[in-house]
Amino acid sequence: MNKNLGLVARAKAGDADAFQMLIHQEKANLYKMAFVYTRNEEDALEVFQETVYKALLSISTLKEEQYFTTWLTRILINSALAYLAKKRKVISLSKDMIENVRDTGNVRLEERIDLLEAMEELEEKYVTVLMLRFYKDYSVKQIAETLDCPEGTVKTNIHRGLTLLKKKLKGEYFDERKNSCL
Repeated sequence: MNKNLGLVARAKAGDADAFQMLIHQEKANLYKMAFVYTRNEEDALEVFQETVYKALLSISTLKEEQYFTTWLTRILINSALAYLAKKRKVISLSKDMIENVRDTGNVRLEERIDLLEAMEELEEKYVTVLMLRFYKDYSVKQIAETLDCPEGTVKTNIHRGLTLLKKKLKGEYFDERKNSCL
């Protein structure tokens, strides 16, 4: 972590190589998150590029170096939402989308498709908190900081998002941890 703090400090001071190294460390997660929002490879790349560009322009405004990843994630979320609002297109599920989604271990392809389709139907606020919580493994506090909202709101949105997902999936999948249907 100290190495990254040094890189962030150098990037803030205008060191392009340090900024490039930081982006290189974050690129896979940023792209995957952009892809989940856009559900299209070209659009995800565009959101990723826009995020990097905005981060480069504003790196000097980063207040606390230890929050670089949180700051960058916030830029990506805002870029993705702005891009989608501008584009206003209907996003359909494609084979490419399914192949590019993070491998979820022993989860069958059909289950991933069902989950993606259910996520498509959720409001953006639920998709965002669920992605940050379960995909990026952020704590409630980190999500609240990233989205600049109260922790209670994050908890509520996670709970409501999960409840809506469970309803959309209609208990078709067995939850082995709780030994019951979702």
